Amino acid sequence: MLELRPNCEYCDKDLPPHATEARICTYECTFCADCVERHLANVCPNCGGGFVPRPIRPVTERRPGLCLVKRPASTERVHLSYDRAEIAAFVQTVRTIPPERR
Repeated sequence: MLELRPNCEYCDKDLPPHATEARICTYECTFCADCVERHLANVCPNCGGGFVPRPIRPVTERRPGLCLVKRPASTERVHLSYDRAEIAAFVQTVRTIPPERR
């Protein structure tokens, strides 16, 4: 089950569970679409992978135990451990490689 992290790791924008602009990598690193496009060039600064839209967890329990109330999103905010200059340099080295070949 995805954690559904509550914020963009780059700009700290709130990304509630219903946020359609949330993007995740294979390790669930979470960023807003704006940062993925403008600053990260579809390169996860943590693992080097690409991003996909984060799924929306249903609010309504249509199957027993499967809904946002029964399986809540994380409230723990996550922040990058790299500074922006280091991220920019890393992104430059990876951005021209398609995600499926990284």
